[in-house]
Amino acid sequence: MRSARTRTITAALTAAAALVLLSGCGAKASEPFKDAPRSGKDNGTAADLVRMPDGFSNAATKCDHGNRIYSAYHGDNKTASIAVVPADPTCN
Repeated sequence: MRSARTRTITAALTAAAALVLLSGCGAKASEPFKDAPRSGKDNGTAADLVRMPDGFSNAATKCDHGNRIYSAYHGDNKTASIAVVPADPTCN
């Protein structure tokens, strides 16, 4: 009798812990436009896209205030690699 009660309590606690842990897993994908705070300046010009063959990361590059910014995504990941070339002479 005691082991059945213990198993029931353990199962209930495990289910509750799983619900708590899994409830935070998908929040990032469902948060629309939760970007960092922005200034009043908007650089909405199009970025130059670098499309690579399958299996390689695509990249985008853009000038912002004289600095060139590169951003590369791989697959459907929600993270990117970012590189900055300060005072890039090709950015006027």
